[in-house]
Amino acid sequence: MAKKSGMKLIANNKKAFHDYFIEDTYEAGIALVGTEVKSLRAGKCSVKESFIRVENGEVYIYGMHISPYEKGNIFNKDPMRVRKLLLHRHEINKIEGSLQEKGLTLVPLKVYFKDSLVKLEIGVARGKKLYDKRQDIAKKDQRREAEREFKVKNL
Repeated sequence: MAKKSGMKLIANNKKAFHDYFIEDTYEAGIALVGTEVKSLRAGKCSVKESFIRVENGEVYIYGMHISPYEKGNIFNKDPMRVRKLLLHRHEINKIEGSLQEKGLTLVPLKVYFKDSLVKLEIGVARGKKLYDKRQDIAKKDQRREAEREFKVKNL
């Protein structure tokens, strides 16, 4: 887990950065109930297969898995329940407007604590083609190879 300037990373969706071009990002709160915050403090969260929808002027995340708290009892909720995201009205309107463009979607990027509040970074994204993904992989391989050579030279 990363920790910087009052921010503690809980979950990161690396696959989203591989599969999409991120055009714009927003920071949203999450409406949590019961012992979900305690589970998040323990790092029990996954946003890999989740997706976000705008419905009736509200933003919801589907498929976000927050494991039940081990010491919880009747206060544990369904781990896969739909959760409401907390955004300002002008942000929701801006997101809805940008989603009207063909090929754009909303994807979850990161879940983190920011000054004891749970936040979700969401991105308005455009899907990558297969050749784009191959180019990204080639760039990463080149960067890794350069870093290896640099380490060998410095030894």
